[in-house]
Amino acid sequence: MAEDAKVQMHNRFKEALFRTAIEGIVTDPFLSLHVRRDFLIEDSLNQLQSRHIDLKKKLKIVFLHEDGVDAGGLTKEWFLLLVRDLFHPLYGMFVFDEDSQLCWFNVASLENTEEYRLVGIVVGLAIYNSTILDVPFPSACYKKLLNQPVGLEDLKMLRPALGRGLEQLLEYDGDDVEAVFCRDFVAEYDAWGATVRVPLVPGGESIPVTRRNRRDFVDRYVAWILNDSIEKQFGAFREGFYHVCGGNALSLFQPEEIELMVRGGSELDVQGLEYVTEYEG
Repeated sequence: MAEDAKVQMHNRFKEALFRTAIEGIVTDPFLSLHVRRDFLIEDSLNQLQSRHIDLKKKLKIVFLHEDGVDAGGLTKEWFLLLVRDLFHPLYGMFVFDEDSQLCWFNVASLENTEEYRLVGIVVGLAIYNSTILDVPFPSACYKKLLNQPVGLEDLKMLRPALGRGLEQLLEYDGDDVEAVFCRDFVAEYDAWGATVRVPLVPGGESIPVTRRNRRDFVDRYVAWILNDSIEKQFGAFREGFYHVCGGNALSLFQPEEIELMVRGGSELDVQGLEYVTEYEG
């Protein structure tokens, strides 16, 4: 994908120079964003929306009222600051699990879909511009980007406590499932301090989870958390990501490879370091 990005950037650069030199139409060969630090999300969103046809150009950042030419450092700083703001718990777009330290799309978010589309564009631009992001998405996010199914194992990674609870429900040997687990066909989520209950089936509040129907309950609960409840938010995020990275090259990758391009590697190759290390004295 990196080679594809270089080719696309080079082509866009040549097109801009041609339009400027031959057609007399002054065209920016870069995706230049002029942003204010105090209005970073607003300025970034507005300019990315207005220059959506230029997303395949190399990114250049200008912080207004500041000196400095972007040789790569300002772009990295922009990514760092923007991701910090967009993923901040107080902004409310994502919720974080204390056990896994991973985040997921907030069912109760008050933001409109354009902010989620911006996050998708930012993640795509980071890949496109070879910049590592600190975005704690679970593997389920990258599976969904590639239209791969997600299930209980993915939920266990995102929300370990809930995942273990659902697994224990499935593995329980007794016949008194209804009395022990006291569950009905309802999902729950926190909406700014208030617990909201959502029926997983019509009349789910009155349908107890039993030994016979527990598999159906777990499947519906997992699907609700990972798919149904965040369909609008994830759909906008996916649209933004594909606007930058969509194409034949993306289909060649596995979810873990996309995650590696976004977050970078976390494992230290000790043997590799030993191989290239020169010892003196």
